Amino acid sequence: MLRRRWVKVLVWILCLIPAAWLGWRGWNQDLSANPVEFITRYTGDWTLRFLVLTLAITPLRKLLGLPDLIKFRRLIGLFAFFYGTLHFTTFIWLDKLLDPQPFWQNVLHDLAKRPFITAGFTAFVLMIPLALTSTTASIRWLGGKRWQLLHRLVYISAVAGVVHYYWLIKSAVQRPIFYGCLVALAFLIRGWYWAQGKKPRAATRTPVPAVR
Repeated sequence: MLRRRWVKVLVWILCLIPAAWLGWRGWNQDLSANPVEFITRYTGDWTLRFLVLTLAITPLRKLLGLPDLIKFRRLIGLFAFFYGTLHFTTFIWLDKLLDPQPFWQNVLHDLAKRPFITAGFTAFVLMIPLALTSTTASIRWLGGKRWQLLHRLVYISAVAGVVHYYWLIKSAVQRPIFYGCLVALAFLIRGWYWAQGKKPRAATRTPVPAVR
């Protein structure tokens, strides 16, 4: 069933629902008393959710015995980048460009003085090469092994995203801790399957009797 075209269309629609809901609330002027902060937090939450879901695809396909789930990993990863771009654009455009201080001075000051912004910026920057090399042509150009090595940056990006969220909240940290536990669980499951694949297999050939 996962190979059918309508399933992919359904996943597209589901991934776009958060953006559509945000647009609907904006159209109805229902973005709270601080719209910039609301949009920033909302898009940041969904970026992290899609990152966690991207990491969960491989463990889920193995645990559930659904190898075709891998077909949706690239799509979900691109939506993580999409919401991350909305999050970063909101911070840069609505928050920093409207500030009376010089733009670059303002941004560099935040990167130096606010560690949570540095962590978030790191998470976003690491997502850029992943999005740019998400095509089949990129796999052929880089080669399978180098492509896989590059796309392990998603692990670092997810961890940086969790740290960014944790440092930002400062109190009531249950949600970032929950996301961190999901990321850690995905790492553990992947590590377990990797270790299983590295175990030497017993020889299956019939032993040759010693010559008398």
